[in-house]
Amino acid sequence: MMTYSTGLRSAVCATALFAGTAAHADLTAAEVWEDWKSQIMVAGDDVVTIGSEESSSGVLTVRDIAYSFSDPEVTIAATIDFMTFNEQSDGSVRVTMDDNIPLTITNENGGVATIIISQENLLMTVAGELAEMDYVLSADSYGITFQDYVEGDLTYTGDGRLIATDIDGAYTVTTGELRTTSGTSTTANLDLLMDFQIPGGQGQYFTAAAKVSGMQTQVEATTPLEANYENPENIFNDGFSIAGGYTIESTDYIVDSNIEGDQFAMSGSSAGSSITFDLSKDTVGYDAVASDLQASYQASEIPFPVDVTMGSYGTSFRMPLSRAEGPSPFGMSFEMIDLEVSDMLWDIFDPGQVLPRDPATLQIDIDGTATPMFDFLDPSQAEMMADSDMPFELTSVSLETLRIMVAGALLTGNGAFTFDNSDMETFAPLPRPEGDASFEITGLNALLDNLVAMGLVAEGDVMGPRMMMGMFARATGDDQMAIDVEVAPNGQVNVNGNRVR
Repeated sequence: MMTYSTGLRSAVCATALFAGTAAHADLTAAEVWEDWKSQIMVAGDDVVTIGSEESSSGVLTVRDIAYSFSDPEVTIAATIDFMTFNEQSDGSVRVTMDDNIPLTITNENGGVATIIISQENLLMTVAGELAEMDYVLSADSYGITFQDYVEGDLTYTGDGRLIATDIDGAYTVTTGELRTTSGTSTTANLDLLMDFQIPGGQGQYFTAAAKVSGMQTQVEATTPLEANYENPENIFNDGFSIAGGYTIESTDYIVDSNIEGDQFAMSGSSAGSSITFDLSKDTVGYDAVASDLQASYQASEIPFPVDVTMGSYGTSFRMPLSRAEGPSPFGMSFEMIDLEVSDMLWDIFDPGQVLPRDPATLQIDIDGTATPMFDFLDPSQAEMMADSDMPFELTSVSLETLRIMVAGALLTGNGAFTFDNSDMETFAPLPRPEGDASFEITGLNALLDNLVAMGLVAEGDVMGPRMMMGMFARATGDDQMAIDVEVAPNGQVNVNGNRVR
């Protein structure tokens, strides 16, 4: 719980310095800057220094804003030559800054990496009123470029760039008991390029390129007005929360490398993807989806290309994080739909094409309710959580979806159970469940026959599974069976009406 304080403090300070998230009482240049400065200086005088401030005719110019953060392993330093805050005739304030900001990262061996943060035609205006400030920004491009790495007599150069183009965004900062920032942005393209030759590597290299098109983002963050970033472990208890995400229209990428004799190449694409997330002292959640995925892979140890396609991929989870009087929802899901691999890969273990090569699918979706017994983001409770065998009191679990389809066989299922936490003996160490679940299986006998025919499984090895199916499953058709499981209030367990416990 205590290990992330340095990184979070550094990230917050750097974000305040370069992004300028602000809220202010008026639209004069001086007041806009004073609020920005209050955000920046939370890092402390030992981290951020300001060279000079000059004001004339509604234009405030701030020069030599220097940021320097150090820990035993790394030192990060950057300087913004100037920022200007220009009062406009419509009552807004326009903010401009240096086009190029060099940032250096020095490691414990004295090696220095130099990165250039650059922007082209960045325009930012601030309008609104004291308690609700509206920001509008645009830029032709904004990027991060690797310049070089120097350590002793070694100077290492290469091409490393991450460039966003045609950026438009708007966000609103509302100040009350807490500071809330909410906004959206669009980016036409996000381009990544990496091309590095290994010094003295006798032809060793690493190259990669990617293009993300049609990105839209949204975010809402709430921060305490006087957050203590020196000890950020308590920031969630002070009111910090964040929620947001993005959608992407398409992604394409390619990777090629030759490192220590290992050749590797990969390319791929997806038609669209999205991510949403939220984090607060009460809950954490995450949801990611991608569709129409394609990937091709080839390496020294695999003498042929491997092609993989997938109709869609997704994963999600949600978990309560704070102690409550009653149960809170949780859940998790995972899906890979219509997964296909190239025939060359199939032929390695099925050269006779015995198994059906239909697309494979895996879907599982579990929901439930539980009562946390601790506040998970409260560092004062970390020791108690570590000593606890059961940090949650489980109330209910539902299997909303289960679908596994591979090699001609299909398994589906669903069910729901509640849990009596006053009875920890019947199913110790779990609370006593009550409920039922149903499963249907199609094509399992044919799959077992095919595995035997391929020589992957001996005939005698499938007798046990067949006998178990005969005991606990009921036939519903040709190579079709069903299994119904019930847990009664008295703890009795029945499978297809037959008591097994």
